[in-house]
Amino acid sequence: KEKTRIIPKTWESTYYDWMNNIRDWCISRQLWWGHRIPVWYCDDCGKIIVATVDPKACPDCGGVSLKQDEDVLDTWFSSALWPFSTLGWPDRTEALKTFYPTSLLITGFDILFFWVARMMMMGLYVMKDVPFKDVYLHALVRDEKGEKMSKSKGNSIDPLLMIDQYGTDAFRFTLAAYTAQGRDVRLSPERIEGYKFFVNKIWNASRLTLTNLADFDESAPVNASDSLPDKWIKTKLNKAIEGVTRSLDEYHFNDASAAIYHFIWHEFCDWYLELSKPVFYGKASPEQRQSTQQTLSEVFKTMLQLLHPFMPFVTEELWQALNGSDENSIMVSKFPVVNKAGEDKAAEKEMEMIMDIITSIRNIRGEMRIPPSNKLKVLISAADEQTKKIIQTEKGYVLNLANLESLTVEVNLVEPKGVATGVIGGTRIFVPLAGVVDITGEKARLEKELAKVSKDLEQSSRKLANRDFCVKAASEIIQKEEEKLKDFQEKFNTLENALKKLKEISG
Repeated sequence: KEKTRIIPKTWESTYYDWMNNIRDWCISRQLWWGHRIPVWYCDDCGKIIVATVDPKACPDCGGVSLKQDEDVLDTWFSSALWPFSTLGWPDRTEALKTFYPTSLLITGFDILFFWVARMMMMGLYVMKDVPFKDVYLHALVRDEKGEKMSKSKGNSIDPLLMIDQYGTDAFRFTLAAYTAQGRDVRLSPERIEGYKFFVNKIWNASRLTLTNLADFDESAPVNASDSLPDKWIKTKLNKAIEGVTRSLDEYHFNDASAAIYHFIWHEFCDWYLELSKPVFYGKASPEQRQSTQQTLSEVFKTMLQLLHPFMPFVTEELWQALNGSDENSIMVSKFPVVNKAGEDKAAEKEMEMIMDIITSIRNIRGEMRIPPSNKLKVLISAADEQTKKIIQTEKGYVLNLANLESLTVEVNLVEPKGVATGVIGGTRIFVPLAGVVDITGEKARLEKELAKVSKDLEQSSRKLANRDFCVKAASEIIQKEEEKLKDFQEKFNTLENALKKLKEISG
């Protein structure tokens, strides 16, 4: 009747296979603790008595020499009563009326039949209704090689030790990030440490945020409109709220954690904070500073609320610091909701074009080994007048984040000689290299490095093509060699492209 969903859905067939082919269940156990089996034996006539209350005498012969069965009910029989017995059953309590059936059961797939199916049986028999609407079957946590953890193998990870080393929030977020439906979690200290760096990133971003909000008055009216980065980050935040909420509703915890991770690290920290620094460092009007402060405050608060289910401790600490009070916990604040009216798709598109230009110039710096401290003169050939207008209006962000001396923008500019070129749709970016790069020396360096990587690539390819190596070597050794080959190939391609560009520039 689909009154209960099993998630992931793939386990439904297993559940019904068990139920449709059910066998007799031996419900007695020889244990010291448990529900005594409600069966008595009459010593006088041998009558077996099953009753809900202790009998005083045998119903057949009237004898009073009765002995109760010494066995107890199977543990799963007792556990099957849990959904309603914990709520006061057999009394019709308010708790039972309110919370039965409950909304969600979370458990492991390995006890789907032992526990879940039996709770369903008892719930339907006793309460005449299913005990829960959703059953979420979580994955097993295995070691980094995919093997089940056990003390005998010595591959167990002590969660308390991991918490001491990397923090509770990093540990929680790691589990969420790797919990994909239908797939076991492969856990290692290195993975947990990776998310410790994420916690550090959040903490450092909070220091910058709190510093720049120290003189912000929330009650004061804002007399300036949002800047392009302000409109962009609000749109991105709204999309993050939508992605996290949808994924949590669908029990896709890895997708939810990926959405908030991407927003915080790659959009808020990498871009918005950097784009906002000139405003906070005195390069904008007081009105514009106040407007950016308001956006920063709103976005940071909402970001903490969105992250709170994954990282309860660091978010609570920062929430109290942001509000200057410990009276109200973040956990009782309202969870963010999607606000489509707050989205500005035009601003999002414009901002991402500016970001693409900055990224393209940075890539050219990296490929040509131009030091970040060297200020560049850049020319841009805009695809049309509208594009030119947008770049001209927002060129301050490009000058600052790409560290430029000057930026010239024209429509359909002819490509000058001796430039490195970046392409973004119909717009082209020209970085003159004369006096910036020693082209002859750089070509010689690239050719030398390319020859070395080519040799490494050939050796790795030959090793993996060797049948004896693939048969005799351990799987982790083969995997490492495959990763090395991939790294060599990527490095070879990067060097080859850089050399090709230099040859094109030098003619």
